[in-house]
Amino acid sequence: MTIFVSRADAIRDSGTRLVGALALATALLAPHGAAAQVPGAQPPRITVVGPGPTNTITDVPGIKVGQYDRFGDGYRSGTTVVLTDSAREKSGPGMTAGYSQMGGAPGTKETDLLKPGGNVRTVQAIVLSGGSAYGLDATTGVMRWMEERGFGFRVGAGVVPIVPGAILLDLGRGGDFKKRPDADFGYRAADAATSAAVQMGRKGAGMGAGWGLGSASVKLSNGYTVGAIVALNPGGSPVDPKTCLPWAAFLELANEFNIVQPTAQECAAFAAAQAAGGRGRGGQPPPGDGSENFSNTTIAVVATDAPLEDLEAERMAVIANDGLARAIHPIHGIGDGDTIFGLSTTPPSHTMTNAELGAIFNAAADALGRAVVHAVLVSKQVGNARVGYCDQLPSACKARKP
Repeated sequence: MTIFVSRADAIRDSGTRLVGALALATALLAPHGAAAQVPGAQPPRITVVGPGPTNTITDVPGIKVGQYDRFGDGYRSGTTVVLTDSAREKSGPGMTAGYSQMGGAPGTKETDLLKPGGNVRTVQAIVLSGGSAYGLDATTGVMRWMEERGFGFRVGAGVVPIVPGAILLDLGRGGDFKKRPDADFGYRAADAATSAAVQMGRKGAGMGAGWGLGSASVKLSNGYTVGAIVALNPGGSPVDPKTCLPWAAFLELANEFNIVQPTAQECAAFAAAQAAGGRGRGGQPPPGDGSENFSNTTIAVVATDAPLEDLEAERMAVIANDGLARAIHPIHGIGDGDTIFGLSTTPPSHTMTNAELGAIFNAAADALGRAVVHAVLVSKQVGNARVGYCDQLPSACKARKP
């Protein structure tokens, strides 16, 4: 039997084959995280897959976290360092970085270098520390650790590690005003850096923070991961006094918090204790000498493996402040020096679409809000720190694992 094929049918068939070939080529050449698309088709909506394997910031490829803290002999403070092993230049590792600072009482170092368009586009580490302005000395120890390994911005025969930092005020919470983080804290924290799950609660910068340290992560359907880590020391409260549930509990993924509404009796007692303890002030009553007006500050890092430019890393940090605004009330007050750093562990590709950027930025805000809740739930009483949330509200935490 002879089959006759019209010229129009042949053209249509060859066009179909061409479209198929183009689709295959697009899929093969697409950068990490990009979904294969037929030309002209609408890109798939980017959705949340769920938390990463550890549900901490180290789920972001290339991120390591190191912590060092002391309690006793007048100390209750510590330092947390976020760094990377992913090589970005011959002189060592680096991360594209930006920042957002809100509130009236910041304590920061090297943040001007993070303004987009400057000479230095990457950083070697970010330091979050207790100790108020004195605690900025912890960055010096991280720089020394980096220099010993040749990590930093190449200057002549040497390197200058770029290590921005931010601090919170926990002076005297261990009993001795002069027992605070120094360069040795930073060096030890950097030396302890690991890609393992972040230890939360009374660890690192969370040792002296009012509500401790928390972390969270999320994987997106475009293949990228976003994570957050926060040292929680706000002037406001992360807990709604009416429900006694964390403000940001609604951001929960995969039953990660596993809490329920506490009993009315427990809630009333908790609200009274929180009011007597000065809301976010480390569990200590206000001294009445005016120092309660500046004894705050929440500091954080949000990070992703998406290939962000410096301006995009800054925008991620700015939008991540929405995570704090949803998780703490009131927020960004005159006594808060709230500072958030945004990091990317992958070199900029200059190809990220607005849809991809929007999904990543919103994921950073949500991850930071969830990290706040984890700090609240995990932190226990250490010395004169506030009593742990689950110890005060056991009915809310009855389903949580010890």
